[in-house]
Amino acid sequence: MAALTRADVFIAVGVPFERAWMPRMTAANSRMLVVEAQKGIDLMQMQSHHHKGDDHAGAGHDGIPDPHVWTSPTLAKVLAGNILSALVRVDPDRADEYRHNYDRLLVKINALDSDLRRLLSGKRGKRFLVYHPSWGYFARDYGLVQIPVELEGKEPGPRDLAQVIRKAEKSGIRVVFVQPQFSEKSARIVANAIGGRVVRADPLAEDWANNLRRVARSIREALR
Repeated sequence: MAALTRADVFIAVGVPFERAWMPRMTAANSRMLVVEAQKGIDLMQMQSHHHKGDDHAGAGHDGIPDPHVWTSPTLAKVLAGNILSALVRVDPDRADEYRHNYDRLLVKINALDSDLRRLLSGKRGKRFLVYHPSWGYFARDYGLVQIPVELEGKEPGPRDLAQVIRKAEKSGIRVVFVQPQFSEKSARIVANAIGGRVVRADPLAEDWANNLRRVARSIREALR
């Protein structure tokens, strides 16, 4: 909060805590420019309940907006463009520098996208199992389907776990991806039931590009 009082710009990525805290953050610094980095992105809806069939596996159209847009290199370009506009607005004297760095970033993102398409080539339509459904945009970019264990931040009940286990067995899934910010208890129950294992995949890792490469390699290995 102390840092916010000195900030010129707050870049909001759309996660729930921002909505809850935004009134206090703007009250602490009324001159601060608040930028919605997701502006211009058509958000998918997170699945709100488990379906008996597989047709709605992964991100669906019946829940809350999915904020995890940064897992998609394609959408990361939109985020970068919105951030560029904000920086140029508050610091116009360095506009050329910001635009130059933006152009360099786009080259890196395009290279990342090419790497991920190569890593996941031939896997279109394949399903992978995740504890928290944070990989919907990544899955959409590369033709995959995520099957979530947990929905809308709620621990799955016995009936939900049973449905997830049936889906995993039907698809021949043997890996449950978890992120370190969540408990692995339910993920391990599913993994034990399908004779599989738990693998960590952190959508919040600091080294964004190389982390997405690591996740892609892990998913490719899981889909063999």
